[in-house]
Amino acid sequence: MPKMVLLAAHLTLNANNLNEYTRKVELSTEVEDKDVTTYASLGWKVVLGGIKSGELGLEFLQDVAATKLDSIMWPLLGLVVPFTARLDSAAVSTSNPQYSGNVLINGWNPLEGSVGDEATVSVGYPTSGAVTRATA
Repeated sequence: MPKMVLLAAHLTLNANNLNEYTRKVELSTEVEDKDVTTYASLGWKVVLGGIKSGELGLEFLQDVAATKLDSIMWPLLGLVVPFTARLDSAAVSTSNPQYSGNVLINGWNPLEGSVGDEATVSVGYPTSGAVTRATA
């Protein structure tokens, strides 16, 4: 069974390559289950897939210097912007698929942490519209 260690994941938000700040990236997707059970199901629950949704979870190492992370993210607050993410920064391929779509930048935590901690920012952005998977 193949195994993988994440060493060089790739992330862009609004066409900004954020690899140098990104410490963690998680893309989760799900489908609502809709109960369509009737008496004909003989006591068994019957479900169909409903609306799809997703979330892009990120952890960054903060940088508030001019042109760095905070100055990139702050103007995006409240906007729906495109994203791309993949497990490796190498070219998109069948063994390195790219996931893309749009997310709502619904929050930004420029100040986070305790004495002695790394300056990090943890956020979770809901997807807006379809998330696609490309291999070429």
